[in-house]
Amino acid sequence: MENLLEQFSSGLFIIQSLIFLLVVFLLGKFAWKPILGAINEREVSIQDALNQAQLARDEMKNLKAENEHIIREAKIERDAILKEAREIKDKIVTEAKDVAKVEGDKMIENARQSIQAEKTAAMADIKNQIGALSVNIAENILKQKLDNSEAHNTLVENYLNKSNLN
Repeated sequence: MENLLEQFSSGLFIIQSLIFLLVVFLLGKFAWKPILGAINEREVSIQDALNQAQLARDEMKNLKAENEHIIREAKIERDAILKEAREIKDKIVTEAKDVAKVEGDKMIENARQSIQAEKTAAMADIKNQIGALSVNIAENILKQKLDNSEAHNTLVENYLNKSNLN
């Protein structure tokens, strides 16, 4: 029996070796090329994906740098606009102050002229009132002194003499 087992196991070894060689031959003939092609294709696609990822990383760095540059330019432009706005504001305030000063000076001058005109009118009115009052006082004094006709005649003669001399 041992002999049989030895024959069986050596025969089994040979058959298994032939089957293995047949499977290797068949795999080499029909499956090995497509499997290697698929592996090579997968390797190429992985390498392409890695290259594209690197390109994407580089592009992101470029975009980030560009964004930072744009932000810096925007800040500079914002600062320039704010500075210009401040200058315009200061100019408008200064112009408004100047206009207000000129208008104030005009109003003060108009007020002075108005006061002077009112003062002149008041002085003229006072002079007229003083003149009218003086005439009334003189009239009353003359009436009292000229109640008698002799004083009246003397006054008229004096007046006529003065008029003839001039």
